[in-house]
Amino acid sequence: MEFNHASVLLRESVDWLVTDPGGIYVDCTLGGAGHSRAIASRLSPQGWLIGIDQDDDALAAARERLADVPCRLSIVKSNFKDLKRVLQALQVPAIHGVLFDLGVSSYQLDTPERGFSYMQDGPLDMRMDQENPATAADIVNTYSEADLASVLWRYGEERWAKRIAQFIVRERKEKPLTTTAELVTVIKKAIPKGAREDGPHPAKRTFQALRVEVNDELNILDQVVEDAVSVLRPGGRIGVITFQSLEDRIVKQKLAQLHRGCICPPHMPCVCGRKPEIGKPGKTEPGREEIERNPRARSARLRFAEKL
Repeated sequence: MEFNHASVLLRESVDWLVTDPGGIYVDCTLGGAGHSRAIASRLSPQGWLIGIDQDDDALAAARERLADVPCRLSIVKSNFKDLKRVLQALQVPAIHGVLFDLGVSSYQLDTPERGFSYMQDGPLDMRMDQENPATAADIVNTYSEADLASVLWRYGEERWAKRIAQFIVRERKEKPLTTTAELVTVIKKAIPKGAREDGPHPAKRTFQALRVEVNDELNILDQVVEDAVSVLRPGGRIGVITFQSLEDRIVKQKLAQLHRGCICPPHMPCVCGRKPEIGKPGKTEPGREEIERNPRARSARLRFAEKL
């Protein structure tokens, strides 16, 4: 299957990010290379684009799509939590811009074998990095009822978390849950009929929570944003595209803290000595035309800031 993905907030993010055609820019979520190709089109032969991803399918597609870019190109298989290590290995002390496009690509959602979609049947996988040993099936079939409920509530904000966890544990006693369709069936049984018919797909929040747990997405995000800002040169820029409220809240709060500098309690004089690292953060969202063209863009937000 071809790696298809419609890049969200493409013009807005690249317009913000690229300030120097000869600069060094990092796309921390390379994916299908939509953002990377747009960044590269703004760079000169002296510019350098570094793309990072942990998905083998994405990396293969990106190598093909970026083969003719005019700038220097480095593609690295890694998790973006290792950004500083990647730059160190490439002997890059500071960069001009860094971009994160969080969440799942259209390709991953539309490929049943990857197990991200509750709309198609496939194995309960959900791994971004397919070398990661732990899958969604492992979580669903081995976590205690209390731990399952905690994951669904913390990472999916699922109001029926306890009931869904109870039904999963009951079902797996008969037979392990191994496919997305089996899990969707259990979720629909657990959520009362009235609640199922109101709002988004009943499995949406559970699948989000399991994906976040499998890939440890939120635990690393706070530190990753701080690391990214630390490797920017003065005047360098960061952009982070989020798709759900939990990750957006983390990014918003971290950028606000880096703008504020001081981490001391508000009622106390500053003793930490930390200074603001970035200017006032900004935010933009997709326009009506983009949402009509790509409904998956509806929940997207671009948060951005410049290094002082």
